[in-house]
Amino acid sequence: MKPGSVDDTDDLDVCRQVAFRVARRDHGATAEVLAVVEELLMDEAEYGFVVTFLENLQNLVSHGLDTLRSTEEIRLLLGPRSAICWDTVTGFWAAVADWRVHTGVPLKPAAPLLGAQNEHLRMLLWTANRTLSTGEKLGIADAVRYEKAVGSSIPGYSHIAVAQRIAGQGRP
Repeated sequence: MKPGSVDDTDDLDVCRQVAFRVARRDHGATAEVLAVVEELLMDEAEYGFVVTFLENLQNLVSHGLDTLRSTEEIRLLLGPRSAICWDTVTGFWAAVADWRVHTGVPLKPAAPLLGAQNEHLRMLLWTANRTLSTGEKLGIADAVRYEKAVGSSIPGYSHIAVAQRIAGQGRP
C-alpha cells in the first residue's frame, strides 16, 4: 500500500473507530456524523462503507452500556437512507440469531467481552459482537457461519469477503 492511500482494511478500521466514538454519550457530534453518513449514501459506491459503519454502531449500542447511547437514541438521529441501511443490518443480524438458535449450539454470554479493560481491545470486541436481549452474544464468526450455511449476507456486503480480504485470500 502506498503512503496516503486507503484500502478496504483501513476503511474497516475507520468505521470501527468512528462508531466507537459516535456511540458514546459524551460525544457531542453524533448527529453531525450521522448527517455525513446520510450524505455518503447519495453515492452508491459508499454503501459498503456506510453499512460497515452502521453495523459497528449497532453492535456497540446493542450492549446496553450506560456510557453508550441506546439503539433508540441512534435510530432517531438517522436520515431516511441511513434508516433503510440500519433496518437492513438489523434484519440480517436477526436472521443470524434465528439461524444460530436453530443450530442447537448454546450461545455464550456477552458479559465477559464487556469487561475488557484495554480500550483498543474493547473497540475490537464491542464492534465485532452484539448483545442479544437474552444477554447472550452473536459475533462476526456467527455471521460468517450463517453466510456459509445459508448463502445470504447483508445485501451488497459480505462478511466472508471482508474476512478473506483481511486474511489475504480475497480480491484486493
